[in-house]
Amino acid sequence: MSLLELNGITAAYGPTQALFGVDLALEQGEVCALMGRNGMGKSSTIKVICRMLRHGEGAVRFDGRDIGGLPSFRAAQAGIGLVPEGRRCFAPLTVHENLIAAARPGAWDEARVTALFPRLGERRDQAAGSLSGGEQQMLAIGRALMTNPKLLLLDEATEGLAPVVRQEIWAAVAQLKRDSGLALLVVDKSLAELRRIADHAVILERGRSVWAGPMPALDAQVADTFLGV
Repeated sequence: MSLLELNGITAAYGPTQALFGVDLALEQGEVCALMGRNGMGKSSTIKVICRMLRHGEGAVRFDGRDIGGLPSFRAAQAGIGLVPEGRRCFAPLTVHENLIAAARPGAWDEARVTALFPRLGERRDQAAGSLSGGEQQMLAIGRALMTNPKLLLLDEATEGLAPVVRQEIWAAVAQLKRDSGLALLVVDKSLAELRRIADHAVILERGRSVWAGPMPALDAQVADTFLGV
């Protein structure tokens, strides 16, 4: 049984339908790249998994349980950690306060987070709003890890960052795959980086799953057809 399963998911924002049939499966310890051009339903799929957006048809199962009726805070308590697009740190709070605000018991504590991202340790007492964009992204990842999730969702975690900072984030994601045992669902536009860390990919086109398979099978023809790269 997969850790996460989405079967035939549809979802809408009021009268505007966003998802028309999304299928996805992810095992513990795997990394799945959720891909597609802009506006194809990736963030909406993330919101459905986190229960921030109700789905219509289909089923969402996590850790052997149907979570379709859960509110978002219960999904987080069940073990789903989100690194949202746009970072969304608590700007007036310090790095330390941001981390402990979300903390739950488990292997991930402040010491382990700052070992992954030493800059956070150096800026422990600094307000999050005064950090650079890259440092805020590290804080957003660290905050999600402090919830001690079974599944970590990264929604455009490298968007808008300088190349050197992007490489730091990708190195941390690779370390998480190698050492943590977490399942990772990663939304990002960098196909080259995703090839290095992802075990398999799901591609969305107009709110539907149109391709799924191991990363080595995502060849230039598939990328050109569905990703425009």
